Amino acid sequence: MTHYNPKAWFSFIFQLHKSDTFRKLLPIMVLIGLYTGGICYLELTVWRLSENSHVKNIPLMHSMVGFVISLLLAYRTNTAYDRWWEGRKLWGSLVNSSRNLALKLGAILKDERDTAFFKKMIPAYAEVLQKHLSDEETSMTLFDDLTLAIDHQKHRPNQLAKVLYQKLVALHDSGKISGEQLIILNADLQVFTEVCGACERIKNTPIPYSYSAFIKKFIFIYIMTLPFGYVFSLGYYTIPVVIFIFYVLASLELIAEEIEDPFGLDVNDLPTKKIAGSIKKHIEELL
Repeated sequence: MTHYNPKAWFSFIFQLHKSDTFRKLLPIMVLIGLYTGGICYLELTVWRLSENSHVKNIPLMHSMVGFVISLLLAYRTNTAYDRWWEGRKLWGSLVNSSRNLALKLGAILKDERDTAFFKKMIPAYAEVLQKHLSDEETSMTLFDDLTLAIDHQKHRPNQLAKVLYQKLVALHDSGKISGEQLIILNADLQVFTEVCGACERIKNTPIPYSYSAFIKKFIFIYIMTLPFGYVFSLGYYTIPVVIFIFYVLASLELIAEEIEDPFGLDVNDLPTKKIAGSIKKHIEELL
């Protein structure tokens, strides 16, 4: 995730960042410019259409269709941002539950080996969940005499959650924690799997294909028909105008595509790796 100063206007305007859509759209913008220039040349020089032609009425259609596109893109970006923000809230819940679990275990457990186990395994869950959501490989986690080999063919976060539950049950069976304490600890540990499931729901359920395809086709047809009508009022200035309109509409769609899956490695995705590192730091302090 890119960290920035929201009050630095000039850095936004005059600097190109890796996440800027201008870089991605530049080749298509060049093609749109050539296409628009060709239409202008044909209408003004070859076909020699006059302002009395019915073609000059096309901008009336664009004014109405443009309003519909703006509504569609507004809904599209709002939906994508809702997914991004929900993902951030879920990881915030994971941070809080990890801290609460560590605070309670630190006060309950007396054996240093038991404390050291949770000091290692609670942050490990956040780390494995981060790699699970971003489709990264997970290395083997070592803990003294316990070698936890992550099976990549199975659900990785569930494997760590199972180990944590088994440890709590073993502590209860050995009398180190009471039944009431087990219930209290279980409530915090249960949040781990709930956060994992909610994040997987966001990741594995993108916007419906037909809706996304419709927006792209709508924008494409809108842009391809723009030069035909505006050439009479703008002449060859239609070229930069059409390019700019395409840049705005296509950029909104690209931004929505990027943030609707907030668990990847793009610059606008959630800093889940940093959050996992923060969880590890805080758990080590508490335990």
